[in-house]
Amino acid sequence: MKDIKRFDMRKKPKKEAFFLTPLAYLLSFPEVWKRHLKVNKTNMEGLKPPYILLCTHHAFVDFKVTTKSIFPHRANYVVAIDGFIKREWLLRNVGAICKRKFTNDTTLVRQIKYGLETLQYIVAIYPEARYSLAGTNAILPESLAKMVKLFKRPVVVLNMHGNYLSQPVWNLRQRKVPLEADMTQIITADEITVLETEEIKERIDQAFIYDEFAWQKAKGIKIKEPFRAEGLHSVLYQCPHCHEEHVMASKDSFLFCTSCGVSYEMGEDGSLYNHGGKSMFTHIPDWYEWQRQNVKDQIESGTYHFEDNVRIDWLPNAKGYIDLGEGTLVHDQNGFVLKGKHHDGTPFVLERPPLSMYGLHIEYRYFGKGDCIDLSTLDDTYYIYPLSKENVVTKLSLATEEIYKIKKASITNE
Repeated sequence: MKDIKRFDMRKKPKKEAFFLTPLAYLLSFPEVWKRHLKVNKTNMEGLKPPYILLCTHHAFVDFKVTTKSIFPHRANYVVAIDGFIKREWLLRNVGAICKRKFTNDTTLVRQIKYGLETLQYIVAIYPEARYSLAGTNAILPESLAKMVKLFKRPVVVLNMHGNYLSQPVWNLRQRKVPLEADMTQIITADEITVLETEEIKERIDQAFIYDEFAWQKAKGIKIKEPFRAEGLHSVLYQCPHCHEEHVMASKDSFLFCTSCGVSYEMGEDGSLYNHGGKSMFTHIPDWYEWQRQNVKDQIESGTYHFEDNVRIDWLPNAKGYIDLGEGTLVHDQNGFVLKGKHHDGTPFVLERPPLSMYGLHIEYRYFGKGDCIDLSTLDDTYYIYPLSKENVVTKLSLATEEIYKIKKASITNE
Protein backbone atom coordinates (compact mmCIF):
# COMPACT_ATOMS: atom_id res chain seq x y z
CA MET A 1 0.00 0.00 0.00
CA LYS A 2 2.88 2.38 0.69
CA ASP A 3 3.90 2.52 -2.97
CA ILE A 4 0.58 4.13 -3.97
CA LYS A 5 0.48 7.88 -3.57
CA ARG A 6 -2.91 9.28 -2.56
CA PHE A 7 -4.45 12.39 -4.06
CA ASP A 8 -3.27 15.49 -2.20
CA MET A 9 -6.55 16.82 -0.84
CA ARG A 10 -4.78 19.52 1.21
CA LYS A 11 -3.22 21.35 -1.71
CA LYS A 12 -4.70 24.84 -1.79
CA PRO A 13 -7.05 25.78 -4.63
CA LYS A 14 -5.96 28.43 -7.11
CA LYS A 15 -7.54 31.20 -9.05
CA GLU A 16 -8.18 30.09 -12.59
CA ALA A 17 -5.08 30.51 -14.77
CA PHE A 18 -5.61 33.55 -17.01
CA PHE A 19 -4.79 31.60 -20.18
CA LEU A 20 -7.49 29.01 -19.40
CA THR A 21 -10.37 31.48 -19.00
CA PRO A 22 -10.84 31.99 -22.77
CA LEU A 23 -10.89 28.20 -23.18
CA ALA A 24 -13.58 27.87 -20.51
CA TYR A 25 -15.71 30.44 -22.33
CA LEU A 26 -15.07 28.80 -25.70
CA LEU A 27 -16.21 25.43 -24.37
CA SER A 28 -19.27 26.84 -22.61
CA PHE A 29 -20.80 29.78 -24.46
CA PRO A 30 -21.47 28.23 -27.91
CA GLU A 31 -23.24 25.31 -26.25
CA VAL A 32 -25.55 27.39 -24.07
CA TRP A 33 -26.20 29.93 -26.84
CA LYS A 34 -27.15 27.13 -29.21
CA ARG A 35 -29.61 25.84 -26.64
CA HIS A 36 -31.08 29.29 -25.91
CA LEU A 37 -30.13 29.40 -22.24
CA LYS A 38 -32.22 31.87 -20.26
CA VAL A 39 -30.93 32.86 -16.81
CA ASN A 40 -33.56 34.36 -14.51
CA LYS A 41 -31.75 36.41 -11.86
CA THR A 42 -33.50 37.36 -8.62
CA ASN A 43 -32.05 39.52 -5.84
CA MET A 44 -28.68 39.48 -7.62
CA GLU A 45 -28.30 43.20 -8.33
CA GLY A 46 -25.01 44.56 -7.01
CA LEU A 47 -23.81 41.19 -5.69
CA LYS A 48 -20.13 40.54 -6.34
CA PRO A 49 -17.76 37.78 -5.22
CA PRO A 50 -16.99 36.26 -2.87
CA TYR A 51 -20.17 34.28 -2.29
CA ILE A 52 -21.32 30.67 -2.07
CA LEU A 53 -23.07 29.30 -5.15
CA LEU A 54 -25.14 26.16 -4.55
CA CYS A 55 -26.11 24.43 -7.80
CA THR A 56 -28.54 21.68 -8.69
CA HIS A 57 -26.94 18.78 -10.52
CA HIS A 58 -28.34 17.17 -13.67
CA ALA A 59 -25.77 16.60 -16.42
CA PHE A 60 -22.30 17.62 -17.59
CA VAL A 61 -23.75 20.75 -19.21
CA ASP A 62 -24.37 22.06 -15.66
CA PHE A 63 -20.82 23.41 -15.57
CA LYS A 64 -21.35 25.30 -18.84
CA VAL A 65 -24.59 26.80 -17.57
CA THR A 66 -22.85 27.84 -14.36
CA THR A 67 -20.02 29.45 -16.33
CA LYS A 68 -22.49 31.56 -18.28
CA SER A 69 -24.60 32.39 -15.23
CA ILE A 70 -21.72 33.86 -13.20
CA PHE A 71 -20.07 35.70 -16.13
CA PRO A 72 -17.87 37.76 -16.03
CA HIS A 73 -16.73 36.27 -12.72
CA ARG A 74 -14.99 32.92 -12.24
CA ALA A 75 -15.27 30.36 -9.47
CA ASN A 76 -13.61 27.58 -7.54
CA TYR A 77 -15.66 24.45 -8.27
CA VAL A 78 -15.95 21.52 -5.88
CA VAL A 79 -15.38 18.47 -8.11
CA ALA A 80 -15.44 14.74 -7.29
CA ILE A 81 -12.12 12.93 -7.61
CA ASP A 82 -13.23 10.96 -10.68
CA GLY A 83 -13.46 14.30 -12.48
CA PHE A 84 -9.70 14.72 -11.98
CA ILE A 85 -8.73 11.44 -13.66
CA LYS A 86 -5.97 12.02 -16.25
CA ARG A 87 -6.49 15.79 -16.03
CA GLU A 88 -5.36 16.82 -12.57
CA TRP A 89 -3.15 19.64 -13.91
CA LEU A 90 -6.06 21.12 -15.84
CA LEU A 91 -8.54 20.87 -12.98
CA ARG A 92 -6.07 22.35 -10.50
CA ASN A 93 -5.40 25.28 -12.82
CA VAL A 94 -9.05 26.10 -13.39
CA GLY A 95 -9.43 26.34 -9.61
CA ALA A 96 -11.18 23.05 -8.86
CA ILE A 97 -11.37 21.69 -5.31
CA CYS A 98 -11.30 17.90 -5.03
CA LYS A 99 -13.86 15.95 -2.97
CA ARG A 100 -14.52 12.28 -2.31
CA LYS A 101 -18.28 11.79 -2.41
CA PHE A 102 -20.35 11.29 0.74
CA THR A 103 -17.49 11.65 3.21
CA ASN A 104 -17.29 13.99 6.19
CA ASP A 105 -14.34 16.02 5.02
CA THR A 106 -13.07 18.88 7.20
CA THR A 107 -10.32 19.55 4.65
CA LEU A 108 -13.00 20.57 2.16
CA VAL A 109 -14.31 23.16 4.61
CA ARG A 110 -10.83 24.68 4.87
CA GLN A 111 -10.46 24.72 1.07
CA ILE A 112 -13.79 26.46 0.60
CA LYS A 113 -12.86 28.97 3.29
CA TYR A 114 -9.58 29.66 1.47
CA GLY A 115 -11.41 30.20 -1.82
CA LEU A 116 -13.85 32.64 -0.26
CA GLU A 117 -11.54 34.57 2.05
CA THR A 118 -8.09 34.48 0.45
CA LEU A 119 -8.88 34.13 -3.26
CA GLN A 120 -12.05 36.23 -2.92
CA TYR A 121 -13.76 33.90 -5.40
CA ILE A 122 -17.19 32.46 -5.87
CA VAL A 123 -17.17 28.87 -4.62
CA ALA A 124 -19.56 26.66 -6.60
CA ILE A 125 -20.86 23.56 -4.82
CA TYR A 126 -23.15 20.82 -6.17
CA PRO A 127 -24.40 19.51 -2.81
CA GLU A 128 -26.61 16.77 -4.25
CA ALA A 129 -23.25 15.13 -5.11
CA ARG A 130 -24.59 13.24 -8.12
CA TYR A 131 -26.78 13.72 -11.17
CA SER A 132 -30.51 13.62 -10.50
CA LEU A 133 -31.94 10.14 -11.08
CA ALA A 134 -35.61 10.94 -11.68
CA GLY A 135 -35.45 14.63 -12.53
CA THR A 136 -36.24 15.70 -8.96
CA ASN A 137 -34.12 17.10 -6.15
CA ALA A 138 -32.08 14.74 -3.99
CA ILE A 139 -31.39 14.77 -0.26
CA LEU A 140 -28.92 17.43 0.89
CA PRO A 141 -26.32 17.04 3.64
CA GLU A 142 -27.41 18.32 7.03
CA SER A 143 -23.97 19.88 7.46
CA LEU A 144 -24.57 22.23 4.51
CA ALA A 145 -26.48 24.86 6.47
CA LYS A 146 -23.94 24.75 9.29
CA MET A 147 -21.10 25.25 6.81
CA VAL A 148 -22.87 28.16 5.14
CA LYS A 149 -23.42 29.78 8.54
CA LEU A 150 -19.73 29.35 9.37
CA PHE A 151 -18.49 31.22 6.28
CA LYS A 152 -20.75 34.26 6.76
CA ARG A 153 -20.98 34.93 3.03
CA PRO A 154 -24.01 35.52 0.80
CA VAL A 155 -25.64 32.37 -0.55
CA VAL A 156 -26.89 32.03 -4.13
CA VAL A 157 -28.77 29.02 -5.55
CA LEU A 158 -28.61 28.13 -9.24
CA ASN A 159 -31.60 25.90 -9.96
CA MET A 160 -31.16 24.62 -13.52
CA HIS A 161 -33.82 23.32 -15.91
CA GLY A 162 -33.62 21.36 -19.15
CA ASN A 163 -30.17 19.94 -18.40
CA TYR A 164 -31.56 16.65 -17.07
CA LEU A 165 -34.12 16.30 -19.85
CA SER A 166 -31.49 16.82 -22.52
CA GLN A 167 -29.14 14.17 -21.15
CA PRO A 168 -30.59 12.10 -18.28
CA VAL A 169 -28.12 10.01 -16.32
CA TRP A 170 -29.86 6.81 -17.48
CA ASN A 171 -29.31 7.63 -21.17
CA LEU A 172 -26.56 10.08 -22.11
CA ARG A 173 -27.60 10.45 -25.75
CA GLN A 174 -28.36 14.10 -26.45
CA ARG A 175 -31.92 15.38 -26.80
CA LYS A 176 -32.97 18.76 -28.16
CA VAL A 177 -34.15 20.71 -25.13
CA PRO A 178 -33.81 24.44 -24.36
CA LEU A 179 -32.05 25.44 -21.13
CA GLU A 180 -33.15 27.72 -18.34
CA ALA A 181 -31.77 28.55 -14.90
CA ASP A 182 -33.09 30.41 -11.85
CA MET A 183 -30.25 32.25 -10.11
CA THR A 184 -31.36 33.61 -6.76
CA GLN A 185 -29.56 35.18 -3.81
CA ILE A 186 -31.43 33.41 -1.02
CA ILE A 187 -29.35 34.79 1.88
CA THR A 188 -27.71 38.20 1.91
CA ALA A 189 -24.52 39.18 3.72
CA ASP A 190 -26.58 40.89 6.43
CA GLU A 191 -28.95 37.95 6.89
CA ILE A 192 -26.27 35.26 7.20
CA THR A 193 -25.07 36.73 10.49
CA VAL A 194 -28.50 36.73 12.13
CA LEU A 195 -30.32 33.72 10.69
CA GLU A 196 -30.41 30.51 12.72
CA THR A 197 -29.01 27.37 11.13
CA GLU A 198 -32.48 25.84 10.79
CA GLU A 199 -33.74 28.91 8.92
CA ILE A 200 -30.78 28.68 6.56
CA LYS A 201 -31.51 25.01 5.97
CA GLU A 202 -35.17 25.76 5.18
CA ARG A 203 -34.23 28.41 2.63
CA ILE A 204 -31.74 26.12 0.90
CA ASP A 205 -34.14 23.17 0.85
CA GLN A 206 -36.92 25.31 -0.59
CA ALA A 207 -34.68 26.78 -3.28
CA PHE A 208 -33.54 23.30 -4.34
CA ILE A 209 -36.99 21.94 -5.13
CA TYR A 210 -37.41 21.00 -8.77
CA ASP A 211 -39.30 18.55 -10.99
CA GLU A 212 -37.95 18.47 -14.51
CA PHE A 213 -40.88 16.53 -15.96
CA ALA A 214 -43.35 19.01 -14.48
CA TRP A 215 -41.19 21.83 -15.88
CA GLN A 216 -41.23 20.16 -19.30
CA LYS A 217 -45.04 20.04 -19.32
CA ALA A 218 -45.37 23.59 -18.04
CA LYS A 219 -43.12 24.82 -20.85
CA GLY A 220 -44.84 22.68 -23.48
CA ILE A 221 -41.55 21.05 -24.50
CA LYS A 222 -41.76 18.02 -26.77
CA ILE A 223 -38.91 15.51 -26.82
CA LYS A 224 -39.33 13.68 -30.13
CA GLU A 225 -36.19 11.52 -30.17
CA PRO A 226 -37.34 7.91 -30.65
CA PHE A 227 -34.90 6.64 -27.99
CA ARG A 228 -36.36 8.85 -25.26
CA ALA A 229 -37.23 5.95 -22.89
CA GLU A 230 -34.17 3.78 -23.44
CA GLY A 231 -32.42 3.24 -20.12
CA LEU A 232 -35.37 4.42 -18.02
CA HIS A 233 -35.68 0.92 -16.54
CA SER A 234 -32.47 1.63 -14.61
CA VAL A 235 -34.41 4.17 -12.52
CA LEU A 236 -37.87 2.56 -12.65
CA TYR A 237 -36.77 -0.97 -11.80
CA GLN A 238 -39.97 -2.28 -10.13
CA CYS A 239 -43.17 -3.12 -11.97
CA PRO A 240 -46.21 -1.37 -10.43
CA HIS A 241 -48.51 -4.12 -11.73
CA CYS A 242 -46.88 -7.38 -10.63
CA HIS A 243 -44.59 -5.66 -8.08
CA GLU A 244 -41.59 -7.73 -9.16
CA GLU A 245 -38.25 -5.94 -8.78
CA HIS A 246 -35.41 -5.66 -11.30
CA VAL A 247 -37.57 -6.99 -14.14
CA MET A 248 -38.13 -3.80 -16.12
CA ALA A 249 -36.56 -3.23 -19.54
CA SER A 250 -36.75 -0.48 -22.14
CA LYS A 251 -36.38 0.12 -25.85
CA ASP A 252 -37.00 3.18 -28.00
CA SER A 253 -39.91 5.01 -26.36
CA PHE A 254 -41.20 2.00 -24.39
CA LEU A 255 -40.69 0.77 -20.82
CA PHE A 256 -41.92 -2.77 -20.16
CA CYS A 257 -41.95 -5.57 -17.59
CA THR A 258 -40.26 -8.85 -18.57
CA SER A 259 -42.26 -10.67 -15.88
CA CYS A 260 -45.91 -9.76 -16.47
CA GLY A 261 -45.56 -8.14 -19.91
CA VAL A 262 -47.11 -4.75 -19.12
CA SER A 263 -45.81 -1.98 -21.39
CA TYR A 264 -45.70 1.80 -21.02
CA GLU A 265 -44.91 4.35 -23.69
CA MET A 266 -43.07 7.55 -22.82
CA GLY A 267 -44.81 10.35 -24.66
CA GLU A 268 -43.15 13.38 -26.19
CA ASP A 269 -44.31 15.42 -23.17
CA GLY A 270 -42.49 13.09 -20.74
CA SER A 271 -45.65 11.32 -19.52
CA LEU A 272 -46.06 7.54 -19.34
CA TYR A 273 -49.02 5.73 -20.89
CA ASN A 274 -50.11 2.11 -20.53
CA HIS A 275 -52.02 1.68 -23.79
CA GLY A 276 -53.08 -1.85 -22.84
CA GLY A 277 -54.82 -1.01 -19.58
CA LYS A 278 -54.74 1.18 -16.50
CA SER A 279 -51.73 3.46 -16.10
CA MET A 280 -50.56 3.03 -12.52
CA PHE A 281 -48.23 5.99 -12.97
CA THR A 282 -48.06 8.67 -15.64
CA HIS A 283 -45.48 10.88 -13.91
CA ILE A 284 -41.99 9.37 -13.68
CA PRO A 285 -41.11 10.90 -10.27
CA ASP A 286 -44.30 9.40 -8.79
CA TRP A 287 -43.20 5.89 -9.88
CA TYR A 288 -39.74 6.56 -8.44
CA GLU A 289 -41.15 7.68 -5.06
CA TRP A 290 -43.43 4.62 -4.97
CA GLN A 291 -40.32 2.47 -5.18
CA ARG A 292 -38.77 4.50 -2.36
CA GLN A 293 -41.76 3.76 -0.12
CA ASN A 294 -41.52 0.06 -0.91
CA VAL A 295 -37.83 0.05 0.04
CA LYS A 296 -38.63 1.91 3.25
CA ASP A 297 -41.30 -0.70 4.10
CA GLN A 298 -38.74 -3.48 3.63
CA ILE A 299 -36.25 -1.71 5.89
CA GLU A 300 -38.84 -1.14 8.63
CA SER A 301 -40.02 -4.75 8.43
CA GLY A 302 -36.44 -6.03 8.65
CA THR A 303 -36.53 -7.80 5.28
CA TYR A 304 -34.20 -5.50 3.35
CA HIS A 305 -30.85 -7.14 2.55
CA PHE A 306 -28.45 -6.97 -0.37
CA GLU A 307 -25.46 -9.24 -0.92
CA ASP A 308 -23.46 -10.05 -4.03
CA ASN A 309 -20.03 -10.82 -5.37
CA VAL A 310 -18.60 -7.66 -6.91
CA ARG A 311 -15.75 -6.41 -9.06
CA ILE A 312 -13.78 -3.61 -7.41
CA ASP A 313 -11.90 -0.72 -9.00
CA TRP A 314 -9.78 1.40 -6.68
CA LEU A 315 -9.22 5.13 -7.18
CA PRO A 316 -6.54 6.38 -4.76
CA ASN A 317 -5.49 9.31 -6.95
CA ALA A 318 -6.10 11.00 -10.30
CA LYS A 319 -3.95 8.62 -12.34
CA GLY A 320 -6.82 6.19 -12.90
CA TYR A 321 -8.54 3.08 -11.62
CA ILE A 322 -6.67 0.06 -10.28
CA ASP A 323 -8.41 -3.29 -10.78
CA LEU A 324 -8.61 -5.13 -7.46
CA GLY A 325 -10.47 -8.15 -8.83
CA GLU A 326 -13.45 -9.62 -7.02
CA GLY A 327 -14.82 -9.13 -3.53
CA THR A 328 -18.13 -9.11 -1.69
CA LEU A 329 -20.59 -6.36 -0.82
CA VAL A 330 -23.31 -6.46 1.83
CA HIS A 331 -25.87 -3.73 2.52
CA ASP A 332 -28.52 -3.83 5.23
CA GLN A 333 -29.76 -1.81 8.20
CA ASN A 334 -26.19 -1.74 9.52
CA GLY A 335 -24.81 -0.03 6.41
CA PHE A 336 -22.27 -1.21 3.84
CA VAL A 337 -19.54 -3.82 4.27
CA LEU A 338 -17.11 -4.25 1.38
CA LYS A 339 -14.48 -6.99 1.50
CA GLY A 340 -11.70 -7.48 -1.00
CA LYS A 341 -7.95 -7.59 -1.54
CA HIS A 342 -5.66 -4.76 -2.53
CA HIS A 343 -3.24 -4.96 -5.46
CA ASP A 344 -0.54 -6.38 -3.17
CA GLY A 345 -2.80 -9.15 -1.89
CA THR A 346 -3.54 -7.49 1.45
CA PRO A 347 -7.15 -8.15 2.54
CA PHE A 348 -9.25 -5.12 3.44
CA VAL A 349 -12.68 -4.45 4.90
CA LEU A 350 -14.46 -1.16 4.33
CA GLU A 351 -17.43 -0.46 6.57
CA ARG A 352 -19.71 2.54 6.08
CA PRO A 353 -22.33 2.66 8.87
CA PRO A 354 -25.73 4.23 8.12
CA LEU A 355 -25.13 7.62 9.71
CA SER A 356 -21.87 8.10 7.80
CA MET A 357 -23.73 8.30 4.45
CA TYR A 358 -26.85 10.35 3.80
CA GLY A 359 -26.76 9.31 0.13
CA LEU A 360 -25.02 7.07 -2.37
CA HIS A 361 -23.35 7.85 -5.66
CA ILE A 362 -24.32 5.40 -8.42
CA GLU A 363 -23.54 5.09 -12.11
CA TYR A 364 -25.30 3.28 -14.93
CA ARG A 365 -23.23 1.37 -17.52
CA TYR A 366 -20.13 3.17 -16.29
CA PHE A 367 -17.49 3.23 -19.04
CA GLY A 368 -19.19 0.16 -20.48
CA LYS A 369 -18.34 -1.91 -17.40
CA GLY A 370 -21.86 -2.05 -15.96
CA ASP A 371 -23.84 -0.42 -13.17
CA CYS A 372 -21.85 0.48 -10.07
CA ILE A 373 -21.81 2.29 -6.76
CA ASP A 374 -18.87 4.00 -5.16
CA LEU A 375 -17.83 4.00 -1.52
CA SER A 376 -15.15 6.33 -0.21
CA THR A 377 -12.98 7.04 2.76
CA LEU A 378 -10.99 10.26 3.10
CA ASP A 379 -8.09 8.57 1.29
CA ASP A 380 -9.65 6.03 -1.07
CA THR A 381 -12.58 5.56 -3.43
CA TYR A 382 -13.85 2.17 -4.57
CA TYR A 383 -16.07 1.67 -7.62
CA ILE A 384 -18.07 -1.50 -7.05
CA TYR A 385 -19.84 -3.52 -9.75
CA PRO A 386 -22.36 -6.23 -8.75
CA LEU A 387 -21.63 -9.41 -10.69
CA SER A 388 -24.75 -11.57 -10.47
CA LYS A 389 -27.57 -9.18 -9.53
CA GLU A 390 -28.73 -6.82 -12.26
CA ASN A 391 -30.34 -3.38 -12.16
CA VAL A 392 -29.94 -3.04 -8.39
CA VAL A 393 -28.00 0.19 -7.87
CA THR A 394 -31.05 2.48 -7.82
CA LYS A 395 -32.56 0.42 -5.02
CA LEU A 396 -29.25 0.58 -3.14
CA SER A 397 -29.36 4.37 -3.48
CA LEU A 398 -32.91 4.61 -2.18
CA ALA A 399 -32.15 2.22 0.67
CA THR A 400 -29.09 4.23 1.71
CA GLU A 401 -31.17 7.38 2.00
CA GLU A 402 -34.03 5.72 3.86
CA ILE A 403 -31.78 3.85 6.32
CA TYR A 404 -30.02 7.13 7.09
CA LYS A 405 -33.35 8.90 7.72
CA ILE A 406 -34.62 6.10 9.97
CA LYS A 407 -31.40 5.94 12.02
CA LYS A 408 -31.27 9.73 12.29
CA ALA A 409 -34.87 9.92 13.47
CA SER A 410 -34.31 7.20 16.08
CA ILE A 411 -31.42 9.19 17.58
CA THR A 412 -33.41 12.43 17.54
CA ASN A 413 -36.33 10.78 19.33
CA GLU A 414 -34.21 9.21 22.06
